[in-house]
Amino acid sequence: MNISIIVAIANNMAIGKDNDLIWHISEDLKRFKSITSGNTIIMGRKTYESIGRPLPKRRNIVISRNRDLSIEGAEVVNSLDEALRLTESENEVFIIGGGAIYKEAMPLADRLYLTRVDISPEADIFFPEIDYNEWKEIYNRQSKQDDIEYTFIDLERIR
Repeated sequence: MNISIIVAIANNMAIGKDNDLIWHISEDLKRFKSITSGNTIIMGRKTYESIGRPLPKRRNIVISRNRDLSIEGAEVVNSLDEALRLTESENEVFIIGGGAIYKEAMPLADRLYLTRVDISPEADIFFPEIDYNEWKEIYNRQSKQDDIEYTFIDLERIR
């Protein structure tokens, strides 16, 4: 199984503020949908709450410490390990947030699907530092929406 992380990050590693995205880049949202559709997505409870519903055409797994939590249309587990055990037979699973889940998943990740947004906004959730010596770039495309420049970068871990 390949463990992939998909995330949009700013220059200062910001990924969110007040349990919401900092920017709304339509091409990034389309890329997210295209890459993750038909696959399993794993997220923390707060990320799920910010989305507000299970995402269609994907197996949704939500990690929560609350053992009594039940979400219609999603599987609820209590740890990343438990989520990964449920998905062992799958080819690729996607970690979609939030900050604590990304931090825990980084050492396990085989691929990173990044959208590097060329701003440094105020935030309260950040992505962990990336040691680029551990990764090789397999895709890079720059784009712009309104006044926001961004780059899609796909990385594979060097094994």
